[in-house]
Amino acid sequence: MSDAFEPREVRGAATADGLRFGIVVSRFNSFITERLLAGALDALRSAGAAAGAIEIVRVPGSFEIPLVAKQIAAAGRADAVIAIGCVLRGETSHYEYICTEVARGVQLAQMDTGVPVIFGVLTCDTLEQAIDRAGLKGGNKGYEAGLAAIEMANLTRKLTPQSTSSARAGAKKSARRGKNRP
Repeated sequence: MSDAFEPREVRGAATADGLRFGIVVSRFNSFITERLLAGALDALRSAGAAAGAIEIVRVPGSFEIPLVAKQIAAAGRADAVIAIGCVLRGETSHYEYICTEVARGVQLAQMDTGVPVIFGVLTCDTLEQAIDRAGLKGGNKGYEAGLAAIEMANLTRKLTPQSTSSARAGAKKSARRGKNRP
């Protein structure tokens, strides 16, 4: 009997070669979100993503991110989606509602589609905190989101057997055919 105990470990690769990415960016607080977008693009480019394999979709605010992220994922247009936004605390409870619903919506988008949706939405108390996380003291959270998207896209490919994907596609075709029957 062997004393070696070596469980099988699965990891996502750090290369973006051959992967497609969707990036949903909020226009609200654009002075922060544009820095986060630049960081995400830098991470994707550094890992070998092709410019033509990246689709950027701009939405009015962070609240609109989950819908578009889900549409990109459900359409099969990306191996991973990066959600980029910035919500700053104000004087009302609006901040809590937006933060909670955006986080929940992003989670639901990835759970419903099986496509990773990376949460690159800053939820900060102050503008200074957001600036720090968009490229100063706290690094660039957009860059980190880009790296997470690459890793999760590769990991998802490893964990999703092709036969399951083919079976799902066949089931969808069968369902469509069934709807067209008299």
